[in-house]
Amino acid sequence: MERNNLQFDVKIGTSGYSYEDWRDNFYPSDIPKAGMLEFYSWFFNTVEINSSYYRIPNHHVFQRMAEKTPPDFEFIVKVNQETTHRRLENKQAINQLIEALKPMMECQKLHGLLAQFPYSFRNTEANRRYLSETKRFVGDIPLFVEFRNDSWLKPALIPFLRENGMCYVNVDQPGLKGLLPPQDVVTNPPGYIRFHGRNAAKWWDGQGSERYDYEYTKNELLEWLDNISRILKKAPKTYIFFNNHPQGKAIKNARDMMEILSSQLGIRFDTRAIM
Repeated sequence: MERNNLQFDVKIGTSGYSYEDWRDNFYPSDIPKAGMLEFYSWFFNTVEINSSYYRIPNHHVFQRMAEKTPPDFEFIVKVNQETTHRRLENKQAINQLIEALKPMMECQKLHGLLAQFPYSFRNTEANRRYLSETKRFVGDIPLFVEFRNDSWLKPALIPFLRENGMCYVNVDQPGLKGLLPPQDVVTNPPGYIRFHGRNAAKWWDGQGSERYDYEYTKNELLEWLDNISRILKKAPKTYIFFNNHPQGKAIKNARDMMEILSSQLGIRFDTRAIM
């Protein structure tokens, strides 16, 4: 790939930002919780909002998030568990979330919704219909879809997602039977990659966030260089998020990835802070 840092727009961030165990690992120990996002935005220009998975905030919460970040900051917001896990009142949940997101949409900082489906969500005709229905509810907002079950590793999936206007999420996770391997799939731009860590021992039965407690080595991140290069050829704008958040490991690995892509591909990352 040509080393052309003007050709590609790679956004690197973390899955969530408001973690108490990031104090002293990333945040100053005395920072108020309300000041975390503004501090984060000095180092990264995108973030995934995870709190909406557990409970849909009111519009004031999203408005404050937008106000605390610079004009070019980009949010990806995770859809509520009603959409991905319970799947009983999907339309109501999507409508409630979109209504709450209006302040973020008005200032053009919302850049998509993330639907992270569980391992139990298999590739069936009924579930494919459900995906199509969900995209109709979402409308023109980009919908990034993540699967955990390898039953979705079928050639027909790519044209299905492409025709239905959905964006595929590539993942890095433990190499366990039944899970998806690293890929370089783009169904609709932008490209999207999530790093969950490779904590195989805790993946199935870990408590809380234990499954994500993993720090990548630089060599493990370098393994992704070819896939990222191929993704960028298909989608010059690509998001990369790190979900291995315990003790701030996501922050370290996000910075590591910036260094790798800068040195290997000549990609420039504009941050307000000197890293």
